[in-house]
Amino acid sequence: MVTGSYNPTRFKIGIIAFILLLINSFNSIDCQEKTYNFFYRIYLKDKGTNDITDFSPGDLLSEKAVKRRENADIPVPDIRDIPVFSGYINQIKALGFKLHCTSRWMNTALFKTEVMADIGVLLNLPFVSKVKIVKNTSGKSQSYDKLSFKTGQEDLPYDQPLIMLNGRTIHNSGLNGKGILIAVLDGGFSNADNISSLDGIRRRDGIKGTFDFVKKDEFVYGFHNHGTAVLSVLAGIIPESIEGTAPGADYWLLRSEDTETEFPVEEDFWTAAAEFADSLGADIITSSLGYYTFDDPSMNYKFSDLDGNKTFITQAADIAASKGILVVNSAGNERNKTWIRIIAPADGDSVLAVGAVDGYKSISAFSSAGPSYDRQIKPDVVSQGVNVPVQVQASTVDRSSGTSFSCPIISGMCACIMQAVPGVLNSEIISELHSASDRFLKPDSLYGYGIPDIAVAINRLQDKYIKKPGDGSVISPNPFSDELKITFREIPGQLRFEVYDINGKLVMKKDFRDYISRTLILDDFQYLRNGIYFVRLITPDGTFIHKVIKVNNLL
Repeated sequence: MVTGSYNPTRFKIGIIAFILLLINSFNSIDCQEKTYNFFYRIYLKDKGTNDITDFSPGDLLSEKAVKRRENADIPVPDIRDIPVFSGYINQIKALGFKLHCTSRWMNTALFKTEVMADIGVLLNLPFVSKVKIVKNTSGKSQSYDKLSFKTGQEDLPYDQPLIMLNGRTIHNSGLNGKGILIAVLDGGFSNADNISSLDGIRRRDGIKGTFDFVKKDEFVYGFHNHGTAVLSVLAGIIPESIEGTAPGADYWLLRSEDTETEFPVEEDFWTAAAEFADSLGADIITSSLGYYTFDDPSMNYKFSDLDGNKTFITQAADIAASKGILVVNSAGNERNKTWIRIIAPADGDSVLAVGAVDGYKSISAFSSAGPSYDRQIKPDVVSQGVNVPVQVQASTVDRSSGTSFSCPIISGMCACIMQAVPGVLNSEIISELHSASDRFLKPDSLYGYGIPDIAVAINRLQDKYIKKPGDGSVISPNPFSDELKITFREIPGQLRFEVYDINGKLVMKKDFRDYISRTLILDDFQYLRNGIYFVRLITPDGTFIHKVIKVNNLL
């Protein structure tokens, strides 16, 4: 349901203004070498005089975001999309607090001070319901860098992570995540602007933008190389060395993890990044992050907090899912440590939590155990997370381990599912991944539903979304301009696509040694002259010929 008309120009201006506001705030205050040691999450009782009727979808969301919600019959905008009331923000600022960010979903504001402030003055404000200190001056209690990863060696093929999920067949079928927007939330993307495996995505301008919600700046190519490794698992391509699961997708790189400390304030950064990703129209949020213990032990979570509802970040992740975004999160690397269990937001009931197996499909020693406190089956699924090919140096591919890498493997495969089944809902993807996994009938607390077969998931979803033609194949539109869509009655298995001009000259050919999709979409006809053409489709079960007309070309 749409409660107002979409205005893309207004949205574009709004997003630019939002980014400039963050940057200008950073430049005018934070660059003056002020150190903000204390952060306060302020919960507001309402949204003041802001009313849903005051905003059209185009004021708040991109056209892509609006379409994603309309596709899922999600009202747009709803009350959670409405901004935090500026009048309340200004009153808090007047008390000497510096605004860092807000959450319209949670109706909270994150403020900071250099020295400890009296939160009583905040609690006395009639519009404030609660105040939580989410960062203080406690020294670093963690003896290890939670984003660190070790390199190793493995005799298995470089594309074993793909093979395990039947993903090699997916890629051979021409499915690579094209047209899908993935937001990568992480702790830094050091060297991601240089490494060779991302040359292709940079050439095609596949990185659509960057933002750092910790420092409030566009620059993310520093701080840590964890996000770089994750991005290489998603999009990296070096023949015979590394093959990302979604090299054709588009990406926003968002830094939400403060790698210098560990405090609940990072949940606020994550939420701000997720809301930003939503407004841009992201289809998938992939997050190899998680929380349960902090530098101040009094802030630590208990296992009973991981019930899918309590933690701030889990609530935000579930709201993101309610907007139609597929949220994929690492289960955690805690099973061989004191905590043992999954970490937030992997406990979210709408979050796809991913555990890690080795290259031989055995659960890793570190992959966090489920279930969640409310007895949900967690992790949802598993994929290879031991000795996964990653790149963080200019020309060297290493092997690294962690659910940090099994997570983007699944995220990329989900982008391929979305490409193969346009309009599929995030909840349906999760459900089909469950049922297409090898432990679906006997899920457990280590593997969840197990290792999914992505080809099976695509087939089942296409059966639901794509009507089988009466003939062996149909082609549309006809006449066509830039794109042709071919729908098969049966999955071809193998496919050769040929185009001949009116004189019988072969002008285009594509071979697919595997083809598991019921549809084929081609959009590279811009250099084909107007006229009559014949399309020949050769499959093991027969040959199909279609006469088509190319129009609307300047050539």
